[in-house]
Amino acid sequence: MGEAAEYAVKMHHVTKTFGKVTANKDVNLELKTGEILALLGENGSGKTTLMNMLSGIYFPDHGEIYVKGTEVTIRSPKDSFALGIGMIHQHFKLVDVLTAAENIVLGLGGKATVNRREINQKVSALAGKYGFELDPSKKVYNMSVSEKQTVEILKVLYKGADILILDEPTAVLTPQETDRLFTVLRNMKEDGKSIIIITHKLNEVMAISDRVAILRKGEYIGVVSTAETDQAQLTEMMVGRPISLEIERPAVQRGEKRLQVIDLTCLNGDGVKALDNISFEAYGGEILGVAGIAGSGQKELCETIAGLHPSIGGSVLYSGEHEGVPVQERILGLKPDEIVKKGISMAFVPEDRLGMGLVAGMDMTDNVMLRSYKSGKGLFVDRKAPKALAEKLIGDLEIVTPGVETPVGRLSGGNVQKVLLGREIACQPTVLIVAYPVRGLDINSSYRIYDLLNEQKKKGVAVIFIGEDLDVLMQLSDRIMVMCGGKVSGIVDPRKVTKEEIGLMMIHAEHGEKLGKNEEVTA
Repeated sequence: MGEAAEYAVKMHHVTKTFGKVTANKDVNLELKTGEILALLGENGSGKTTLMNMLSGIYFPDHGEIYVKGTEVTIRSPKDSFALGIGMIHQHFKLVDVLTAAENIVLGLGGKATVNRREINQKVSALAGKYGFELDPSKKVYNMSVSEKQTVEILKVLYKGADILILDEPTAVLTPQETDRLFTVLRNMKEDGKSIIIITHKLNEVMAISDRVAILRKGEYIGVVSTAETDQAQLTEMMVGRPISLEIERPAVQRGEKRLQVIDLTCLNGDGVKALDNISFEAYGGEILGVAGIAGSGQKELCETIAGLHPSIGGSVLYSGEHEGVPVQERILGLKPDEIVKKGISMAFVPEDRLGMGLVAGMDMTDNVMLRSYKSGKGLFVDRKAPKALAEKLIGDLEIVTPGVETPVGRLSGGNVQKVLLGREIACQPTVLIVAYPVRGLDINSSYRIYDLLNEQKKKGVAVIFIGEDLDVLMQLSDRIMVMCGGKVSGIVDPRKVTKEEIGLMMIHAEHGEKLGKNEEVTA
């Protein structure tokens, strides 16, 4: 086999800087023809930046790129497509009101009129060839996340791509959908396609890839054959030191019932039921995990309990103590600051960190004060205590920042998340609701967050942890509530069910009835 045929892509000594930040430093990466290469690295290690240079979004400062043996210059996504490279990004770029097939042929030029039957047949044939399940005439706004992803992949295949780059493709999928995607990727490999999958999920790297290339802090660490490595070695290459991959679930005697949610119902912005008669209980000294496909009502659930979203039915009862006196309050419909005044300390880490939780233009001290300034007496606000707390958080949580005076909006996503979670925990809540606290965080930061949640559990806090990685939910949670389409499919003990059973509950509420309906959890 000749040089041109053996390697689909070679990147030599590629460097990319943004101002003073070096995203990629002298990186060498090679993708063989007909292989699946996993690109692994922590947050900010430069994975997406490197691939954006292949797909024409960024242009390298230094280095050469070879495609199929020929040196190329990629100045735009159009150049990249012309070379047969297609990138499927984390955030889909589809037109909601068009069908799957219309989205797939969009922008290809050709005749002014479109023969719908003809393009539907072509798209169906392409989907069938690789094992995709897709109705070509279905409108995008009616699609699940995995169907939208299928459309994005078919879009690049239809345009003739034979080198595919997928950026964190499983972040939004159930275990079953992930398995289906991997089957399709293997079919593509059999057909001679060359695939790069950007990820930080080690179990998936082991399941799907032929080789693994590792980046650390923008530098290329090396490439290993998947068959000759294991998760511990990959972690060490990625992080730079050995790290335990076990997530602890400390045994804690279950405490008081802190929260009782009864038949909670609310609408989303379109007037559709986002929560449909949701009922559950949260206890001190336990982590209640919440699993579900994105958009199953998790966001509305936290926001309704925290007083940020209106409900149309049901009730939320809080039990706790205020200054040594037992308190039982109905909190549904109260404003967030009223909930705090009742002596109910509820911390909420929203999905949209900068949109709802923090003010990007303010520094860390001011963001800490947002939570506590109302307790200040008199006109003058004391900055000493919040500043000391901000400095303590930087040390405790290993927050990477030039200092407490740096605007929060300039920090990386992982560090923003630590500021927010640290600030909420500093309020000493009795109920802590965290939504996607490790989304987009690297392995080091993620494990620090799991430790924090376990510390809260040991203090007798009721922790409600809305997550997207089922493996993590099953290792960390004491109970898991599974949501599907705004309903509770069931509440299960993660030590007694399989990942596949939870996956089924995430897509069909009725599957959960046998598992979760009569579930009694002993303290």
